[in-house]
Amino acid sequence: MLEHDVIIVGGGLAGCRAALEIARTDPSLKVAVVAKTHPIRSHSVAAQGGMAASLKNVDGTDSWEAHAFDTVKGSDYLADQDAVAILTQEAPDVVIDLEHLGVLFSRLPDGRIAQRAFGGHSHNRTCYAADKTGHAILHELVNNLRRYGVQIYEEWYVMRLILEDGQAKGVVMFHLLDGHIEVLRAKAVMFATGGYGRVYNTTSNDYASTGDGLAMTALAGLPLADMEFVQFHPTGLYPVGVLISEAVRGEGAYLINADGDRFMANYAPSRMELAPRDITSRAIAYEIRAGRGVNTNGSAGGPFVYLDLRHLGKEKIMSRVPFCWEEAHRLVGVDAVTQPMPVRPTNHYCMGGIPVNTDGQVRSNNDSFVEGFFAAGETACVSIHGANRLGSNSLLECVVYGKRTGAAIANYVQNRQLPSIDETRYINEAKQQIQLLIDQPGQYRINQIRQAFQDNMTENCGVFRTDEVMSQGLEKIAQLQQKYSQIYLDDKGKSWNTELVEALELQSLMVVGQTILTSAINRQESRGAHFREDFSERDDNKFLQHTMAYYSPTGINIQYRPVTITMFAPKERKY
Repeated sequence: MLEHDVIIVGGGLAGCRAALEIARTDPSLKVAVVAKTHPIRSHSVAAQGGMAASLKNVDGTDSWEAHAFDTVKGSDYLADQDAVAILTQEAPDVVIDLEHLGVLFSRLPDGRIAQRAFGGHSHNRTCYAADKTGHAILHELVNNLRRYGVQIYEEWYVMRLILEDGQAKGVVMFHLLDGHIEVLRAKAVMFATGGYGRVYNTTSNDYASTGDGLAMTALAGLPLADMEFVQFHPTGLYPVGVLISEAVRGEGAYLINADGDRFMANYAPSRMELAPRDITSRAIAYEIRAGRGVNTNGSAGGPFVYLDLRHLGKEKIMSRVPFCWEEAHRLVGVDAVTQPMPVRPTNHYCMGGIPVNTDGQVRSNNDSFVEGFFAAGETACVSIHGANRLGSNSLLECVVYGKRTGAAIANYVQNRQLPSIDETRYINEAKQQIQLLIDQPGQYRINQIRQAFQDNMTENCGVFRTDEVMSQGLEKIAQLQQKYSQIYLDDKGKSWNTELVEALELQSLMVVGQTILTSAINRQESRGAHFREDFSERDDNKFLQHTMAYYSPTGINIQYRPVTITMFAPKERKY
């Protein structure tokens, strides 16, 4: 049995920042990061736009209080305001800390870190490294993990959280290289496994974003919070779904419909293209619905709108958003210097996740916590994003709460003993699960079921929702879960069996998708990214509270938990 003081599952920003904080706090602790890809290939590298912090380098009137208000208003008042206060107060210091670690931020002419405008923010406060910010930060964090001697188990797939008697004791994992199964025990386990974009058929997320950590937590009998709040980024490159960063609009790009109108004037006149993402995504969807979308031949009635950068000029495009130009040119043959980009909303981010407190401790219910279990980053819900995340707050959350959770873990494991685990039982159960999948004489290929599932989620739990369509979605999931037991694998081998990994990931997607739909159908209001055409108003009397969804094979039990309100009373959200 492998042993470490701390196991962190996930090699992205939150996991790496936590590992670094633990190693800095107490270099004697044995810390392991387990990742199903190489850490540098974690989805964090795809984060383009930047991270918000009231450094006041561009706007001297900014403050942490203004950043906090923008975040709470953007969340449609569902964010926990104590968590938002910590996020926004600590933001400037963590940016400076990253700079000292070696992160190459873009600069102002006088050498200070540059800051740009971003949707929903009232000041220019987003620090950035061109449009490759996540890439720049993660590289330096991984380099620092090597410097501190953190052990990285790269390309290991974690199958199961070992949770006994209310205590997280370790994980069961297998090596993608050769199928070797190991139990890894520790004094504390942290999940930083990212989001679940692959639940949907069009997403900006990479292929590894399958919600494994969320599913393992749910299957262990623990709740998931606010899973109905799914962010659709307004500007996914059509038809591939790849993200065109909000940084492009932050630099001054326009959204235009088939008539050539900057239609955001009709939806958010004070913020235009820099309205919050839920409002901008709905605006684009409305324009397409009304027949003002664009076809590939430029005529009206099509499935996308244009993101127009042409007025920015070649020099600004190539210096500020070079990666976005490159993506459009490589993937759809558009030269953004001379042509507008085709865009439409794409699944992007999960506001919900594993419910935690501000030290990253995982909740077992409204009042209690799981011993030895922590989470941070996109997979967690400390609730700073509430019903809608503002752009450039996610990298910030990963770094602030990754650091904070790491510090809490370093303190938690002091003088604790390694837990006792029946290793043989867990290895045998894992081998049996794998063998059953390999031996299964089914009739469906994995891709058939997965594609049908992703299409179902997109059609029945997208930007617009009603009871009728979501009920159809849940019925279809039940049918697809039956079919899951009839998939077959061509690859029976142990070495690099990607088909086996996809079969396990599909189970994760189904658990997560069912939880999203059930949470959404029970929330009979519209708030942030959760927009119901049959309940089009926000209902603070009934639903100013967090959803807590408990999964079981027979169904999902929905409970609620109060929102923490300390600074800003809820009011109507207008831009």
